[in-house]
Amino acid sequence: MHRPVILGSTSRYRRDLMSRLRLPFDVQAPEVDEAPHPGEAPADLAVRLALAKAHAVAARFPDAVVIGSDQVADLHGEPLGKPGDHARATEQLRRMRGQTLIFQTAVAVVCHAIGFAQQDIAPVRVVFRDLSDAAIERYLLAEQPYDCAGSAKSEGLGIALLEAIDSDDPTALVGLPLIRTCRMLRAAGVDLL
Repeated sequence: MHRPVILGSTSRYRRDLMSRLRLPFDVQAPEVDEAPHPGEAPADLAVRLALAKAHAVAARFPDAVVIGSDQVADLHGEPLGKPGDHARATEQLRRMRGQTLIFQTAVAVVCHAIGFAQQDIAPVRVVFRDLSDAAIERYLLAEQPYDCAGSAKSEGLGIALLEAIDSDDPTALVGLPLIRTCRMLRAAGVDLL
């Protein structure tokens, strides 16, 4: 049986990444509260939200194989989410300059009809350049990455903010670790090839 595949996300970045797989899929908003719990570690937050998003959509579409994902920028144990506006993005990037962050990108695949649920996390180590205030301002005006965790949009001009990226799943930094996603889809019975 070919089950429908649904991406439980409102992220255009994740939608673009999923389209690389050439797999028919639908997109549904998961409508999940993304606020961190007090003292919650960034990796735990990312995994919890990825699972919550997948389960929220799977509850409405129990026969579908649902993918949920979340990314949290981890600055020495402190979670940095989407800034939402210019002032918060400026503050985030000032704190990140010259620092090494871990972008914790979690993915979950769920199908309620077959009782399937898996999750994984793809940490990406990112070293930021020691950026001037003027460079931060030019970047933010050009890219406006207010919907990106940690204000860093590496698939665009944000790559100029960085000294190094270290990851075993190259799409994780953009928001969806496709190697892990493919592995979980296969385990759920979705044949990509």
